[in-house]
Amino acid sequence: MSTLVGWHVELQFAEEGNRTSAAALVRLADGSELRGRGYALRHPTDPEQLRVGEEIAGSRALADLASQLLEKAHAEIDETSGRHSHPINH
Repeated sequence: MSTLVGWHVELQFAEEGNRTSAAALVRLADGSELRGRGYALRHPTDPEQLRVGEEIAGSRALADLASQLLEKAHAEIDETSGRHSHPINH
């Protein structure tokens, strides 16, 4: 039997001066929410390219979210199995 589950990830960006920040939010099927953050800094001599700052900050926020999802999954494995699991980090 297969089950279809979907997640919606929201990303929001803010830019102040040469700093772009990103906030990522995912709501999971169990009702929990995880939030990730990421930042990008533009060197003062670089041209303004908002899209590039968003891509860097967004990827870092999603990487933060991915790390939290791995931690959550392994905590659930440990709780269910009664043993310590060993996460594979990429």
